[in-house]
Amino acid sequence: MSLIFEKSKDGRALSLLPSLDVPKVELDDQVIRKKELKLPQLAEIDIGRHYTELVKKVHGVNCGFYPLGSCTMKYNPRVNEEMAALPGFTNIHPLQEEDTVQGCMKVLDLANQYLCEITGMDNMTFQPAAGAHGEFTGLLLIKAYHKSRKDLKRTKIIVPDSAHGTNPASATMAGFEVVSVKSGDDGCVDIERLKEVVGEDTAGLMLTNPNTVGLFEKDILKITEIIHNAGGLVYYDGANLNAIMGHVRPGDMGFDIVHLNLHKTFSTPHGGGGPGSGPVGCKSFLEQFLPGYLITRKNDKLTFKKPESSIGMIKSFYGNFLVVVRALTYILMLGSEGIKKAALNAVLNANYMKKMLSDEYDMAFDGLCMHEFVMSLEKLHKEHGVSAMDVAKALLDNGMHPPTMYFPLIVHEALMIEPTETESKETLDQAVDIFKQIYQTALTDAQKLHDAPVNTPVGRLDELGAARNPKLRYIFE
Repeated sequence: MSLIFEKSKDGRALSLLPSLDVPKVELDDQVIRKKELKLPQLAEIDIGRHYTELVKKVHGVNCGFYPLGSCTMKYNPRVNEEMAALPGFTNIHPLQEEDTVQGCMKVLDLANQYLCEITGMDNMTFQPAAGAHGEFTGLLLIKAYHKSRKDLKRTKIIVPDSAHGTNPASATMAGFEVVSVKSGDDGCVDIERLKEVVGEDTAGLMLTNPNTVGLFEKDILKITEIIHNAGGLVYYDGANLNAIMGHVRPGDMGFDIVHLNLHKTFSTPHGGGGPGSGPVGCKSFLEQFLPGYLITRKNDKLTFKKPESSIGMIKSFYGNFLVVVRALTYILMLGSEGIKKAALNAVLNANYMKKMLSDEYDMAFDGLCMHEFVMSLEKLHKEHGVSAMDVAKALLDNGMHPPTMYFPLIVHEALMIEPTETESKETLDQAVDIFKQIYQTALTDAQKLHDAPVNTPVGRLDELGAARNPKLRYIFE
């Protein structure tokens, strides 16, 4: 389809803004643009058709199955959107007096209470704008803690080799040296290898549980004990909390700090760059380092306070507030029993799909999984020339979004599938049938999969060319 700039016609316009009803203010010439702003010129009907056409070419959770592993692409209930659209939440300004936004502050206070209960933490900041931003914030808390004790030799963060790529990146940005610890054959942290890399220079460990291959770390209490005995702190990456929320709390496993992905676990829609929210919770001994502002009660009113040894602001004001509104709505609608059931159904759906596909596809790890599972197409690739990429592209032709490809790196030709709890058995059965059909095609007509996708707006892209020579802006003549 044509770009909106290519559809532009000089002089074509529409009227959206009302007539000026306030005194006109002339700006200083120094701040006025010298060249006319290059914007597309279209009629309203042209704009409407353009964006409707774009919508038809996008695949989202509302369009079909979206089993993107480790991303928890669950359905976002409409009631969340209705609450986030209330004028009392949307028509506010962060610089208003506290007395005028007590309702909004109550949202943050309630969300803090419920999320601390779910995670086993004592307090929480909502400033981080995304998961990786939360990771960075948590690592700054670790650094501030050791610095406050004048324990400056602790310069290393231990990260499992199956971790999200953001973990080592965040640790590096925070000024730590990253130490990778290999996983065992069972996909979990190898305890003996962990002991080998822990020492007096260990600042902390970053870990998600269930881990990145969808398995619960059976030795989690031993892992956190090893780090604590060495004087380090343990950080919980909340990417996979959806599998255990309401059943097991990171704080009870021995974690000192946790970040959550409200845009994943608590159903706010995400993808395409946002919206996101990555609040960070911690145990009470770390509260003094949290970013301001924190909610507290004074004289029967809610007010903001800044912790005495705060690491400082890591985002302007109070974070992505409307994402918190959506998450709180989700929690209140489900209640404690609903939260538990959602986690159980997520695990059930993943294990059902894993079992149904295990006769054709090789599973990276045996036994029960949690919220997601990883398949290895290494054998299929070697024997029939069909890669994980080929299977993923063929799924697009069948109206399904592909699972995560080539991750985690410790599994060759990996496909990571996370169905989430919001998908029905009928949807899972349909997805299983599609996967099986693709597998049979791989055995009989591999070229057909090499050519996929053929039913999408564009075929297989030149990803190498796009990476090396990206076109990121429209070039005017």
